Formats: sequence, C-alpha cells, structure tokens
Amino acid sequence: MSFNPVGTWVPPEVHKEPTLQVSKGRRILQVAIACIYCLFAAGIVFGYAAFKPVLVKQGVYRYLCDEEESDGKDKTCYEQEIRLNLMFTTAAVATNVCALPVGTILDKYGPRISGIIGSVLLTFGAIFFIFASKVPFDAYIPGYLFLALGGPFVFISSFQLSNTFPRHSGLILALLTGAFDSSSAVFLFYRLIYEATKGSFTPSNLFTVYLIVPAFILVVQIFVMPARSYKTVGELVAAAEGSAEETLQPEEDHDNPARRERIREERRIRRESVLSELAPLLGKKAEDEQQKQEQRKKEISGVWGALHGQTAFQQVKTPWFILVTIFTMGQMLRINYFVATIRPQYEYMLGDYRLAEQVNNVFDVALPLGGVISIPFIGLILDNTSTTFVLAFLVTTATTIGVLGCLPYLWAAYANIAMFVIYRPLYYTAVSDYAAKVFGFHTFGKVYGLIICLAGLFNFLQSALDALRYKQFHGDPVPVNIILLVIVFIVGSALVYYVHQKTQEMKRDYLEDEAEHAVERIMPEVANGYDSMASHSNGNA
Repeated sequence: MSFNPVGTWVPPEVHKEPTLQVSKGRRILQVAIACIYCLFAAGIVFGYAAFKPVLVKQGVYRYLCDEEESDGKDKTCYEQEIRLNLMFTTAAVATNVCALPVGTILDKYGPRISGIIGSVLLTFGAIFFIFASKVPFDAYIPGYLFLALGGPFVFISSFQLSNTFPRHSGLILALLTGAFDSSSAVFLFYRLIYEATKGSFTPSNLFTVYLIVPAFILVVQIFVMPARSYKTVGELVAAAEGSAEETLQPEEDHDNPARRERIREERRIRRESVLSELAPLLGKKAEDEQQKQEQRKKEISGVWGALHGQTAFQQVKTPWFILVTIFTMGQMLRINYFVATIRPQYEYMLGDYRLAEQVNNVFDVALPLGGVISIPFIGLILDNTSTTFVLAFLVTTATTIGVLGCLPYLWAAYANIAMFVIYRPLYYTAVSDYAAKVFGFHTFGKVYGLIICLAGLFNFLQSALDALRYKQFHGDPVPVNIILLVIVFIVGSALVYYVHQKTQEMKRDYLEDEAEHAVERIMPEVANGYDSMASHSNGNA
C-alpha cells in the first residue's frame, strides 16, 4: 500500500513492515476491536426479517394501502409489502455490488481509509432513519442502503488482520466471519427491546443510539487500527531479503573475491535474522507443515489449477465461470427472497398469522446462531472433500430446503429454517473456495467479484417475484418456490456434472504425465545398464 495520508514527512519507521514492528498486545487489541465493530456493523441489514415487523407496526409505507386492504396494524398490503421488500432488495444488491470498489479502495488507500469511509456511510444511514418519519421524502430506502454500503467497508478491510498472527490466521478469519453472521442479531435484540417497551423505543431512538458505532469505528481507525494492511509472512520475508540485497549490493570491486564473500556472508546473516524475527509469528516447522497441508487440500479438491495462468477474460468465457455464476445468481435470489418474505410465506401456508410470527421469531434467532455454529464444520468440509462432492452436497441440500419450503406444515417450517441457517454460510464460503481453486488468486478479485456483482444485480428480481406471488398466485408462495427450486436444481446439476467430468479429465492427464515422466526416468537407467553389459561383453571378448 503506497498511500500516505500525511504527505512525505512521515518518519521512516512508518515504512517498516508492521507485523514485526507492532507489539503483540496492540495486535491482539486490533483483532478484538475489529470483531467488536464487525459485530455491530458488518451485516446488520441481513437482520431484516427481525426489523421488518417493527417497521410494519410503526406504519412505514402504510399510506400506500387502501383502507380495506390493511385490516390490522401488524399486517401489510401489496404495495406496502413491495416497498418494504424493495428496501431490503436494494441493500442486498448494494452489499454485493460494492465489493468491487471496496477492494479497489482497500488496495489503493489501505484499511484505515476504508474503515473511515465505512463509518461515514453508517453515519449517513443512521441519520436517514433518525429523521425518516419527519422528512417529506422516503428516507428509509436510502438509509438502509447506506447501512448496507458501510458494512463491506468495515468488514472487508478487517481481513488483513489475519496476518497479525499467521499461526492463527484461520481462527481470526473465523472470528471475523462469525461477527459478520452474528451482526444480523442487532435488529433481533432491537425488536425485543421494542416489544418490551411497547413500541416507545422507536427506530429513531435506536439509530440515535446507534451513532455510537460509526463514531467508535472512526476513533479506533485513527488511533488504534493499522493504516496499511499487514503483510503475509511470505511478503515479509521477500521484502526483507529484497531490502538486504539492495543494501548489500556492491557498487565496486566486483572482481574482489574477499568483498564478494563478505557480502554473501552479510546476506546469509540478514536472512537468518529475518527468519529469527519471524519465528514468534510462525512457530517451529510451521511453514513446512502449512505447505504440506495446502498441498493435501489441492490434491483432494480435484480442481486446483483448472484455469490458473489464464487471463480473467479467458476464464469468464468458460463453463467453469458461466455455470457457477448462474447457480450463484439463483441461489442468492432464493436466499434473500426467503429472508425478506418468510413471514407472509408461512402466514399463507400455515393459515395462521400467529404461527407465522412464531416461525419468524425462531428464524430471527437461528440466522445469526447458524452462522456461528457452522464455521468449524465448513472448514472441515471444504478442506477434506472434493469440490465435486461439495457442489453435489450444496445442490442436494438446496433441493431439500426447496422441497421443505413448499410443505404447509409447522415441522417442515422449522426443518427448513434449521437447514437454511446452516446452508447459507456454507454456500457463500464454498463459492469463494471454488473460485480460488479453479480460477487462481491472480484473477480471484476480478472473477469472484464479478460473480458476486452479477448475482447481486440479479436480486432485483425479488420485486418481480413478489408481484408474481401477490398478483398471479394470490399470495401463494409455493409456485414461486417451485420455479426457483427447479431452476437451481437444473443449473446446479449441470454444474456438478461438468465439474465431475473435468475432474476426471484432469486426473487422466495427471496420470498420463506421471507415466511419461516415469518412462523418461527408467529409460536412461535401462540404456546405461545395456551399455554396461555391452562393455563387459567386449572386455571378455
């Protein structure tokens, strides 16, 4: 990161590698702070299912209903339902689409600037909600939009903190991911407070208090968090060795053997010094163990390196990209549509508003819990099974969830929720894992960002699905759920079949290469043996 927010007078110490420079206590503090603000800001918009009932009770968009359409304070009419869901749809689209600019800003200006931008966006979102009931325009949609935009800026800029303790990078990423998943519970706790106070603690009150969060983020970004991203261990070693080579490069006496020997010795000492400084970060034999572990994961996946070395443009023209993108578009649409409409769906299928409310309440609690509980299991599945198996598992689970979502029984509703809250984080992690293994890290940002961006834009179809459910099917969610189920099953099955076929081809190519190399190694030995025998025979003759 070359951005320098205070000009050229910054002392040289700032340009040292931060992982070696920053104390252990400060690094622990930075990780803890990041987990705290991610818990309150990273993905709060995905707690929409808990927040929506409060907005309905507050009469948000009720002016869109005719008197005969709204028969109760807790129920919505068609126009009101569409506008409320549009608020979430816009936020979900923005969250995914803005991943591209967030990555660019993070690479160019560093995590501190990204975090500050996130705090400003969250502040705007809170302010819109504070005054939403008093201004003459619709402030709810832009308010929720700004909350959605602020989340990725503070969340994605925290990933680099996994390099503060390389031996525990997986744990740190798991903590940050868990904080993101748990952040949807912010609106759950607010709804409980709202109900406990009988509606006196309004959304305006909530977001007045919530201004503490972006203020906290701003303060810690300026005074505690790193201005530049922490480097990986490999980058630290390479940078240190490069620095040593630059410093110790002889300018004269190139033909002086004694000087050359002294320079080589200084470089060796410098390298040993760098490695000894990194020892507390890595631990004994950590690098070798990590390499072996990574090699094992690559072999198990079966798809590692499928398109490595190709340009992003070449990669996006292949079925590897097209199929996973269509599958992701369909799955993300299903996931977010379910989050936005769980209550009206089960109100129709169960025929009881109170039961639907009960299901909604269970979902509000299960959604953040599922994200946290599933973290260790996701790692085990992705690291110890092939990519074909993972994709087949995703398609099978998604199909089961789709079937359960069409059954008008309470037990099916709870089973649907239980599978959904575990499936959601697994799905998103599996897609990024697939992209890394198939497309490679060199183009990962562009290709994965494009997948998520297209899937996010596709989420605008939620409004069309809402209209279809209300107008064409008279509120019945089953036909829409069946349509989504069939589309995702067909595309998912095609993806699994294609990846399986390609995996078998890659295995055959690998075995053929191994066989060729084995022949090349054996033939010289046979030839040498033959020459030896011939020489022996001639000697006897």
